[in-house]
Amino acid sequence: DPKHPRVAIVGKGVAFDSGGLDLKPSSAMLLMKKDMGGAAHALALARLVMQRGLKVRLHVLVPAVENAVAGNAFRPGDVLRSRKGLSVEIGNTDAEGRLILADALTRAGEEQPGLILDFATLTGAARSALGPDLPALFTRADATADELLACGLAHDDPCWRLPLHEAYREWLKSDIADINNSHTNAFAGASVAALFLDRFVPEGVDWAHFDTFAWRPVAKPGRPKGGEALGLRAAWHMLLARHG
Repeated sequence: DPKHPRVAIVGKGVAFDSGGLDLKPSSAMLLMKKDMGGAAHALALARLVMQRGLKVRLHVLVPAVENAVAGNAFRPGDVLRSRKGLSVEIGNTDAEGRLILADALTRAGEEQPGLILDFATLTGAARSALGPDLPALFTRADATADELLACGLAHDDPCWRLPLHEAYREWLKSDIADINNSHTNAFAGASVAALFLDRFVPEGVDWAHFDTFAWRPVAKPGRPKGGEALGLRAAWHMLLARHG
């Protein structure tokens, strides 16, 4: 129905992440089959929206890739042209998820959505800050954050908001491109990654980004070890309250 608002759901679909030429150590690769956890979240949320028939125009985007080592692998120092037209210097090939999300977010923005939700197993920094149980949440609008946090608490899916701190944008500056895909200090990695994504979401669009672990490392009653939805129920109940 053209009268209904457009909602875009985006999920990072890296089928396996070796780190690329900035190769991960073997211990860090062990769980990288789950690097498509964001895509799984996006598809699950989209299925819920369709099954319930929410009053929205749904746009689902899953950029699907593998980050591997090969003769045509992208290299540190390469400059890539994004869908938005911004040039991106590759500071680290293991920061590949934000590159594919950038193009997907740009594509979502071309349809002038009322809301964009994205899910990604994006940074180890989010796990260091919050551990495996709490997905890091980033939003532009305080009201959207409040809705998601309240829905998460009400439905056993707690999230934790981290800042899109403007002062950290300068850490993504590049001498040869519009932006770098990685910063060189060890500070605020989850926020800096979210600020990178923010450059590719149109101004004025309501946007929420979940940096989720998508994995339960230890079994709990009713929740086995393995792939886990973290942030999914919070997002679903927000959409249900808005558009049910």
